[in-house]
Amino acid sequence: MEPNQKERIILALKKAGNVVGYMGDGINDASALHVADVGISVANAVDVAKEAAEIILLEKDLEVLVRGVREGRTTFANTMKYVFMATSANFGNMFSMAGASLFLSFLPLLPIQILLMNLLTDLPEMTIAADGVDDEMVDSPRRWDIGLIRRFMVVFGVVSSFFDFLTFGVLLWLLRASPTQFRTGWFLESVVSASLIVLVVRTRRRFFQSRPGHPFSSPPCWWPDSRCFYLISHWLPFLDSSLCPLRCSWHQGRSCSST
Repeated sequence: MEPNQKERIILALKKAGNVVGYMGDGINDASALHVADVGISVANAVDVAKEAAEIILLEKDLEVLVRGVREGRTTFANTMKYVFMATSANFGNMFSMAGASLFLSFLPLLPIQILLMNLLTDLPEMTIAADGVDDEMVDSPRRWDIGLIRRFMVVFGVVSSFFDFLTFGVLLWLLRASPTQFRTGWFLESVVSASLIVLVVRTRRRFFQSRPGHPFSSPPCWWPDSRCFYLISHWLPFLDSSLCPLRCSWHQGRSCSST
């Protein structure tokens, strides 16, 4: 087969929507290696073939390609998990903040609370990089789908905002919360729900049917850190005015009951 015929076959396969890999070691394979999505050569190939290839095998073993493909699919799956979580959470928070501003006479959250909430909710999401991936997510190749990300962001963000507005109703009409208590209640609900939702988004199975990766890098291990960080912040002087309303109201209630 001539070099131009190899190149035409690869271009036809790519035009049909396939991801094409080509393996060669000779001068006649250089053009085919160049146009393929993944060009593979060997260590003893000619220099032209090795320069055109993306992967050069140092040993006579194709198993390394299988491991590389599975690792790449695992990385892509974990990347998609983080993108789904980040986009939907940010959209939901923005939608809730904008909606709450329409009927509240005070800021729903203080700037320092928003920054701290972003920090605490990012901690569970950071563990996704070392998370385990279900077998069905690596059995077949997957592509970057902006439409799927957009739909997930809107649907999941609206669902998140629904529970935010439900929290608003409980705080305002049922508990008659003050502005500081309202901010604390929403802050706690946002941090806890964002930590719990990692278990749902990280898998397409039921969350208890999919085991996270390493036990020390799994999302649940960050929940105590998030809660401890919040409790420690009660004793930080520069956070006292924005994160201590529950502690202050508890002391006030105890003083009133004693009198």
